[in-house]
Parts: sequence; structure tokens; C-alpha cells
Amino acid sequence: MPRLCPVCDKGFATKAGLNTHVAHHTADSLYSCSQCEKRFATASSLSRHMNMHTGRYRCADCGKCCHGRDDLAVHRRTHSGAKPYECVVCGDRFATSSHVAQHTRTHSGHRPFRCGRCDKAFGRSEHLDEHARIHTGEKPYRCSLCDRSFSRSSHFSRHSRQVHGDRRPFECPHCAKLFKRSDHLAEHVRVHTDTRPYSCGHCAEAFSRLLQLQRHLLASHADANWFTCFICQMKFINEQDLELHVQRHGTTQPC
Repeated sequence: MPRLCPVCDKGFATKAGLNTHVAHHTADSLYSCSQCEKRFATASSLSRHMNMHTGRYRCADCGKCCHGRDDLAVHRRTHSGAKPYECVVCGDRFATSSHVAQHTRTHSGHRPFRCGRCDKAFGRSEHLDEHARIHTGEKPYRCSLCDRSFSRSSHFSRHSRQVHGDRRPFECPHCAKLFKRSDHLAEHVRVHTDTRPYSCGHCAEAFSRLLQLQRHLLASHADANWFTCFICQMKFINEQDLELHVQRHGTTQPC
């Protein structure tokens, strides 16, 4: 069950997340950034944030400023494509040890973080926090260039890069086609290599993309996790499509 804020009843998967949120109800306990409007519950969080303004940990390739030395080292792998951590079950590779640990749960099926509103469970606490915004409608990440808002920081980052950015740093070694995202490059390369790492457990079909496998499982074997609208029970293959659909319930558009 989520931990509830005693002031506004907002739920959180972890005690740390709840404590950080509760501090925002008490202005005296906040540490404010002198360069922007962001506020933090602890002095250490503010100190890490200030590195973004000072440029102490700036990427030499793209100019992005990171919170610390470790964050910068991980970020640089987006340019080099380095993925030193390998899953012992399926061989997929990851840029960080935490990512491979999180990925391993997809094989074990362990999902300890459960939503208190719809009983959906997650392998990571931050995924539960993001999912909860489907119910609350909260979109804390606002683009300053076009005023669009997002419920997830990753969606906001992707929007900024793909809509407002022009850089395409990832080049295909086979045809020199350029991509804005490393995962898009990885998917494209499979066109040349005909690699199909996603195999169906029910038949001999294999696919180059995970989404293709998910669609196949639902259409051919009725075996996959549906994402169901809690308002009208309409089903979706991925949570992003569900989020867009739920937003339409607040408009005059039909579902």
C-alpha cells in the first residue's frame, strides 16, 4: 500500500519519497535555488542541483550539465554507446548496474510496488509514482518553449530532444543514417542484421522489436499484460497509449 501524505493524501511508494514531498508543505524547511525556482528538502539535494548551474560536471560532447561525477560518467555512455553490464539470463546489455538489476526483475516477475487504486504492481518504486499520475492527472514537467506538460521526466526529456532539438548524434555503421536516440539506432541496425531477439514462447515467431512481440502475444495467444483504462475498461498494449487515452476523458473527444 502507498504511504499517504498527512496533508494532502497523495500516495508514495517509498518513505523517502513521502518525506521529500511532505517537506514541500512547509516552506521553512525548504532549500531554494538562487538561480531558478526549484526548491529542495535537503541541503545535499540543493548542492547536487547547483552543479547543473555551475557547469562543474559538463559533458564535452553535448554540453549537458550533470549533478555529479558519476552521473556524468553514465551520461557519456549515451554518446559512446557503452553498455558494460550484461543480463545473465537473456544477454541484453545496460549502461548501469542499477538498470541491469531492474531489468532482471522482468525475468523473475517480482513486482513489490503495488498501486493502491487499481492494484497494478511494479518492479520499481519510481514507476509506481509515475503510474499514480494516471489517476491524479498530475503533470509536473512543463516545457518552457511550448507550454506542454508531462507526467514523466523521461517524456519531457524526449519531447525537448525530439521536438525542440536538432542533434542526431547516433549514426548507423551500415548506412550512415542518423538518429536522435540510441535505442532508435539499435532498432534500425536490426534491419541490416536481421537480428530478432524477442522470441515468442508459444510458437516459433521472433521479432526485432519488443512492441512487435507484445502485439503478437495479445493478438495470437492472448498472453500479455493489458493496460486497462480505469474509467471505461478500454485496453492498451503500453502505458503511454493508456495515458493519452485517459486524458481524453477530460475532453469532449470520444474514447
